[in-house]
Amino acid sequence: EENLLAILKRRWWKYMILGIIDIEANYLVVKAYQYTTLTSVQLLDCFVIPVVILLSWFFLLVRYKAVHFIGIVVCILGMGCMAGADVLVGRQQGAGENKLIGDLLVLGGATLYGISNVCEEYIVRNLSRVEFLGMIGLFGSFFSGIQLAIMEHKELLKVPWDWQIGLLYVGFSACMFGLYSFMPVVIKKTSATAVNLSLLTADLYSLFCGLFLFHYKFSGLYLLSFFTILVGLVLYSSTSTYVAQDPRVYKQFRNPSGPVVDLPTTGQLEPSVTYTSLGQETEEEPHVRVA
Repeated sequence: EENLLAILKRRWWKYMILGIIDIEANYLVVKAYQYTTLTSVQLLDCFVIPVVILLSWFFLLVRYKAVHFIGIVVCILGMGCMAGADVLVGRQQGAGENKLIGDLLVLGGATLYGISNVCEEYIVRNLSRVEFLGMIGLFGSFFSGIQLAIMEHKELLKVPWDWQIGLLYVGFSACMFGLYSFMPVVIKKTSATAVNLSLLTADLYSLFCGLFLFHYKFSGLYLLSFFTILVGLVLYSSTSTYVAQDPRVYKQFRNPSGPVVDLPTTGQLEPSVTYTSLGQETEEEPHVRVA
């Protein structure tokens, strides 16, 4: 019942749109490095966090507590601290001829990343992680190949191919494969917001590698930034978010393979609140309480 043809027949256009969104999110952020500085990319890429929060609030009905917002603010402050350290040590790689275009590309990519992550959270929680990876891989490969042939074929021909460059491409592909394979698992256990907050530390890891590979200058602010982000993550994860579920919404968007929830046709329907734990993964359908 859930084979490839059946999934394509029911939801092909949805996965097609999601695949295009995910491709363009990656493309816009990478393209931005040609126009703006690394510091600007790091700062503006944080825009994905408010996008995910807003979309989760309105479409996934996730509700946050005060400690969550405090943790988010602390994480963003840590990211700002790292950007300040970049300025102090003069690490401004990626500066191009038009900083405004680069900044706009980053904001556009961050917005598309937020949409993609929220859609991913909905799919892995209500449908299937395997289905998400299969469909995003199918449509992503197809449209990415078309975009490569149209927009990047000249640049591809200019690449001086040798075994070292080939090995770098293989390594990059392996890292992206691992990211996309593990990310749905983490999103299902936590949330899209928690994942994006955790990804703020990725710039620190790239810095640590750059210290040995490219001899970057070191600043104590980098360590301060790293620990500030970790404190923000601990604060965010210290308590669970909860999902405010209106029974009418739940019945409309419930998992088709799950049990049917019968709702009364008369009387006033009151929204209920279901608490979810970040530490445990459950395959059961959430309970709906109707007043």
